[in-house]
Amino acid sequence: MSPRVAVVFLAFALVSGCGSGAALSQAVIDQARRQGAAPDLMYVVDLPGYELAEMSVGAVGDDGFGAFYTAPDGKRVEMRIERGQYKCSGTCERDGDNWFTVKDGLQEYVAVRKGYHLRLICDVGQMDRSVLKEAAEGARPAVGDGGTPAPPPSPVERGDLPKNGDGAPIQPTGPGG
Repeated sequence: MSPRVAVVFLAFALVSGCGSGAALSQAVIDQARRQGAAPDLMYVVDLPGYELAEMSVGAVGDDGFGAFYTAPDGKRVEMRIERGQYKCSGTCERDGDNWFTVKDGLQEYVAVRKGYHLRLICDVGQMDRSVLKEAAEGARPAVGDGGTPAPPPSPVERGDLPKNGDGAPIQPTGPGG
């Protein structure tokens, strides 16, 4: 294999791994924690053709976790993980311990686990039910081995604010203001 082909192959292999549902970066985990998400509810899934939009990661409800997965064509799938029992509304169909629901133009597959449930939500017909089911059932902890992430960093000492006053600029009033 020529060196040029090897470089192209290596670049393709590296890029193809992006957005594949790998564990979240520590910065994103810390952001979600600051918003109130519990580390034990932080999960990622594998959705073929979709990448995790890290800027969408955050808290849901009291201490739940949520994120969006996006496709190059603009389609998206919402993931929500919340504590408690799942309350189905709309057209609900049991799938073992799990649920498949259709309501208001949206479909969702819900994986019910002990003490919480994980929902994958998208437009009706956007994705095959079997793909949603496989992704929901294959969800894995986003926080490394499932342990607690580092606490959020302490506030940054700026050093550029005055010792007295609030640091706002002094703008004397003139005519008209």
